[in-house]
Amino acid sequence: MKTALTLLALAMLSGSALAGQAPGAAFAPDVPVSGRDRFYTSDQFSNTVSVVDPAANVLLGVIRLGDPTPMNLSPLYRGQLLVHGMGFSPDHRTLLAVSIGSNSVSFIDTATNTVRHTAYVGRAPHEAFFTPDGREVWVSVRGEDYIAVLDAATAKETRRITVPNGPGMTIFSPDGAYGYVCSSFSPETVVIDTKTHSIVGRVKQESPFCPDIAATPDGKQVWFTLKDVGRTQVFSATPPFAPLKTIETGPITNHVNIVSTKAGQFAYVTIGGLNQVKVFRTDDFTQVATIPTGALPHGLWPSGDGSRVYVGLENADKAAVIDTASNTVIAEVPIGQGPQGVAYVPNAVPEGDGMQNLQALGAAGKTSALTLAGTDGKPATQVTLFDQGVLQTLQAAVTGLPSKMPFVLALAADPKGAAGLEPLAAFMTNPAGAAIVNAIGPIRQITRTDAGASRRYLVVVSGKPGELGGVVQMQTVD
Repeated sequence: MKTALTLLALAMLSGSALAGQAPGAAFAPDVPVSGRDRFYTSDQFSNTVSVVDPAANVLLGVIRLGDPTPMNLSPLYRGQLLVHGMGFSPDHRTLLAVSIGSNSVSFIDTATNTVRHTAYVGRAPHEAFFTPDGREVWVSVRGEDYIAVLDAATAKETRRITVPNGPGMTIFSPDGAYGYVCSSFSPETVVIDTKTHSIVGRVKQESPFCPDIAATPDGKQVWFTLKDVGRTQVFSATPPFAPLKTIETGPITNHVNIVSTKAGQFAYVTIGGLNQVKVFRTDDFTQVATIPTGALPHGLWPSGDGSRVYVGLENADKAAVIDTASNTVIAEVPIGQGPQGVAYVPNAVPEGDGMQNLQALGAAGKTSALTLAGTDGKPATQVTLFDQGVLQTLQAAVTGLPSKMPFVLALAADPKGAAGLEPLAAFMTNPAGAAIVNAIGPIRQITRTDAGASRRYLVVVSGKPGELGGVVQMQTVD
């Protein structure tokens, strides 16, 4: 009770509160949507943080943390690379942006959009979040086997907590007693006592690939997603941390977050392979809504009053705005390339216009899309080409294939893939028959309808490079 009262007092003093929404406590007051709030996305291919005014649903600009490809390939490159994860402080004054490729955590002032500190940690960090008391930042170092604990004031690493290999994300109980760490490489989530920094609980994951985890504001449950098998698991947030439910959600199950409204407490889950957000009650786990979105929904976060949910659309370079009363998309906002983690920060800008140090979206706003259909003619794979100048970064959200089988994304000289196959990327489907596939090159120029005799077509072929089988998916032709 003492901890709860302390948190409530801090919320009232800050003016922005913890909002009764994740990651805060249910007893904290709601914060109505206003022009002081900000919605942020970490844009992996443009290496930017997009800054959105949720009152007007407009992009204010981007915080440029790094350069696009190929400028970021220089051995003398100093910017950030693969901007991916996101978190924020309890007082809503500091935003965290995690960059996988440069092993960094950027501490960004929300009022001025300036980078105050940059901390460099171990290989391939994925997500970072402040402890509820605001004193520490826990970084899941997914390329290794530990949580890097940083002093929030200095951004210096103070300790490491050894966890199962490949920690995907850490989130905390609203009272700050526990940190919950799921894994992207090991089939186990662990619970850590925040005072002793020791593991006090273990929960079996039904697969080794968890990218995201959320704790409910009522302090009773923890939800996490399993991207490779298309499931979402729920366990008790308190000892003995017992499993409560496993839900079949769909291929490329990305992120989960919790929303509190007058109608109850709900879990919103992004399903990339279906381009949907699914909504579940947290009391009986029934599904109450399916919300169509744009291409490849990824991160999502509720507003401070739970009236909206903002979703980053990874392959559409947009944020979708969901009204939680009707569970419909009411707006879309253009943002940077390949949004991954997101954060909605109430009262992020208490004074001024919050426009300092923002840049225009520029070339990062240019993308084009292609569709691949299966042999039955039905659309199965959505491909986005993110403009990087002469080159494009290709990302394909592949679905509809047999599970755990090798395939190749290739260019073909004819629409049916019968001749001139040139492999772009080999991949293995996950247990749900899906995969995220990347390549880079001047692909838009040669797949356009006006490319003439040099035109090529994207196809998916069974097998491996050098051992290609039959074409299983083909680019739909205009």
